Amino acid sequence: MSVHGATVGASEAVTGGSIHRQWQRLSGLPGGRWLFGRLIARKVPYSGTVAARVEEMGAGLVRVRMRDRRAVRNHLDSIHACAQVTLGEMASGLAMLTRISDDARAIVTGLEIEYLKKARGTLIARGESPAVEPGVRREYVATAEIKDASGDAVSRLRVRWLVGPRRAAGEQPGAS
Repeated sequence: MSVHGATVGASEAVTGGSIHRQWQRLSGLPGGRWLFGRLIARKVPYSGTVAARVEEMGAGLVRVRMRDRRAVRNHLDSIHACAQVTLGEMASGLAMLTRISDDARAIVTGLEIEYLKKARGTLIARGESPAVEPGVRREYVATAEIKDASGDAVSRLRVRWLVGPRRAAGEQPGAS
């Protein structure tokens, strides 16, 4: 894909340390933030279901916005609990990806969410990740707080991520 001379492939959009470089390359271009979001949605299809848009990305910090629309609502006319989980996990995951190198991988091993009030209107999730020790397989906790347009917190997440080196080609699971 190309936006004003910046060519990116979906496979490189969400690999470890390259994510921040992709964001820096695209975010300032016309349509670049939209394209970045599409690349994320293509690489992680389920996260794409909430149609969130990344607004800010720095080392260990990400801000993601989700519009209120029928597809993310529940029968109580508020934003569904699972849409909030997806938004928060996306924010924490992108924050985690800004902290890991290209030769590392991360996977969720646990998630806790606290629902504070009914979620209505546009939601903004702020994901934060701790620094990661390179080359070491261990668990880290990233957080996300989701607020509504008035700035009230509607939910908070604690997401446990197992981070470690990618398996070498041909290496059997459990060999590390």
